[in-house]
Amino acid sequence: MNGGRLDRSAYVLEVEDTFEGDRLDPGLWFPHYLPQWSSRAASAARYDVGGGRLLLRVDADQPAWCPELDGELRVSSLQTGVFSGPLGSTVGQHRFHPDVVVREEQAEQRLWTPHHGLVEVRLRATDDPHAMVALWLIGFEDRPERSGEICVVEIFGRDVDAQGAGVGMGVHPFADPALVDDFARPRLAIDAREPHTYAAEWTPERVRFFCDDELVRTVEQSPGYPMQVMLDLYALPDGDGPPPGPYPKVAQVDWFRGYRPRG
Repeated sequence: MNGGRLDRSAYVLEVEDTFEGDRLDPGLWFPHYLPQWSSRAASAARYDVGGGRLLLRVDADQPAWCPELDGELRVSSLQTGVFSGPLGSTVGQHRFHPDVVVREEQAEQRLWTPHHGLVEVRLRATDDPHAMVALWLIGFEDRPERSGEICVVEIFGRDVDAQGAGVGMGVHPFADPALVDDFARPRLAIDAREPHTYAAEWTPERVRFFCDDELVRTVEQSPGYPMQVMLDLYALPDGDGPPPGPYPKVAQVDWFRGYRPRG
C-alpha cells in the first residue's frame, strides 16, 4: 500500500447501517438494480439481513436482470437513489448499453445522494470465480453528463485467494466530459474472504482510496455533482450460458457508513 492513514476527523457521520434489524432500512436502501432499464421484478435483490450482517445472495432460480442487453448476468443490488425519464425515453441512471430505453418508469427517490464526503463499507468478498462484489457511486444523472462513477471497491472471485486479492478502485467518466478513466486493480496482501474495510474519500480536487484505513491510491480528479451508492453482488455468465454454480452466491456486508464534510 502507498502509505497514509484515513483521517475521519474532517467528516461528520451522516448515514450508518449495521444491519441489526430484521429488514433493510427503507429510508436508505432501494433493493433493485437499475430497474428503469428492466423492471422491479427482474431486478429485485435477494438478501438476508439481521444480527449485524447483510448477506447479498444470488440464487439458482434468480432471473437474468436484463437479458436482451446484458445477457445472463444476475444481480442483487441495493442503491440509495433512483429516477428515470418517461417510458420509452433514454433518460435514466447508468446507461450501460447504447440501446437502453426506459421499460418501467421510476419515481424519483433521493435516499442518500452525497456531494463530496467519505464512504466506507466492511465486507467479505467471495472466491467464487463466477461472482463479483462491489461498492460504487454513480452520478444521479438528472443531467446526462452527471454520469461519472467512483468505484470504491470491486472484487472478482477469480482474483481472490488466501495470499491476496485484486481490488479494483478508481474513477470512470461514462458520459462526463470533465473526467478521464483512471482505474486500477492493485493486488493487496489480504484474504478478501475475511472482513476488510474499503473506503473512498471524495473531495472537490481528488478521490483517495483506502483498505483497512491505509491509503492505496489517489485519483487527481473528482465528479462535481451528487452521486448515489450502489452495493452489488453479481453472478457472472459462463459464455452465453447462465452463471454456473455453486449456489447461492453470497457476499457478507458487516456495515456501511457515509459521512459529509465537517462544516
